[in-house]
Amino acid sequence: MLRLLLIASALIVFSGCSSRTLRQHSSHSTHIKTSHYKAKPKYKPKIQNWITDALYDQYKIWYKTPYKYGGVSKYGLDCSSLAQIVYRDAFGIRLPRTTKYQVKKGYLISKNSTKEGDLVFFKTGYDSRHVGIIIENDKFMHTSQKNGVSISSLRNPYWRSKYWQSRRILP
Repeated sequence: MLRLLLIASALIVFSGCSSRTLRQHSSHSTHIKTSHYKAKPKYKPKIQNWITDALYDQYKIWYKTPYKYGGVSKYGLDCSSLAQIVYRDAFGIRLPRTTKYQVKKGYLISKNSTKEGDLVFFKTGYDSRHVGIIIENDKFMHTSQKNGVSISSLRNPYWRSKYWQSRRILP
């Protein structure tokens, strides 16, 4: 059992979202409240359904949280931990910690058929990957080094050129 745990730990350390330092997620660390994060998001979805509402509620919680390799808290988080935490808290679904394993969940769908809650994956470098969550139409929630947790468009030339695949997890 210990050997299996060591192997699993080694796999996590060497994979996912360009992370170099990964920490175990705990629900305590995700509920840190500070006055610094009271900014209100400028984005509000036009579509309203239970999935978009749940995602938008999570977006408001995490809005502007800075990007941090391996981070899992309000002090900083990376793209795969954002996807993991949002899916857990919004839908009660457990996702793996890293993009390497998240991209194996659900089933592959075309870019044109994405809908709210789908995961979108990008190849941002030779061996680095990025993940976001569709919140509506071509808009996805993710965390970036420049803006922290924010909303971007799949139509943006940068994201369009880096697009890799979309996966549906929700039924």
